[in-house]
Amino acid sequence: MEIRSVSVGVVAIKSVSTGLYLAMSKKGTLFGSVKYNPSCKFKERIEENGYNTYASLRWKHGGRQMFVSLNGRGKPRRGHKARRRHPSTHFLPMLPS
Repeated sequence: MEIRSVSVGVVAIKSVSTGLYLAMSKKGTLFGSVKYNPSCKFKERIEENGYNTYASLRWKHGGRQMFVSLNGRGKPRRGHKARRRHPSTHFLPMLPS
């Protein structure tokens, strides 16, 4: 995955192998988008533990942010099911070697 800065604190996440952008629907479902659009913008926050969280810039659920989250098997969870402090929303960006 490639993380590109769009503006201050806002990023776009793109798959290097497929060329698709990570996007979130209004219902909080993650999907791959061929074209970059407002659903592909995520707020990046560096947490106290050194991990990063990514919340949809465009969509909210009941006034709460919807986060990129993976379950224990690596499958995406719906954005409104996760909270910022939950470990399933924490990612550790690494530089390519």
